[in-house]
Amino acid sequence: MDRLLNVMAIFSVMLIGVVLASVRRAHIRVEYSVSWLVASIAILILSRSQRLLEIIAAQLGITYPPLPLMLLAGSVFVVIFYRFPVVISKLKDNNIALAQRVAILEYHLQEMNASRDAS
Repeated sequence: MDRLLNVMAIFSVMLIGVVLASVRRAHIRVEYSVSWLVASIAILILSRSQRLLEIIAAQLGITYPPLPLMLLAGSVFVVIFYRFPVVISKLKDNNIALAQRVAILEYHLQEMNASRDAS
């Protein structure tokens, strides 16, 4: 049990470091890094607090205390991964709207150039 908790603690500290380094180098935007930081801090806290894990395991009816930690980590990452398609879909919709607006502007420019050339 201690080995799993230590591995999870090391994993969460590494994840915090990677996220902070990515924010610093502008590879990831701050608003997206917050959910990763919150998730990794929660994993770190739970992996260092065996008593809290035992309480959560008892409430869930689980006999192996580190299992709620793994359940929480998996659930949090599923929620974070769900956000990616939502953001990508929004960006795609915005991109389509922008392309349509550019096409309308190009059409108006061509019309203005054509009317100017005709005059």
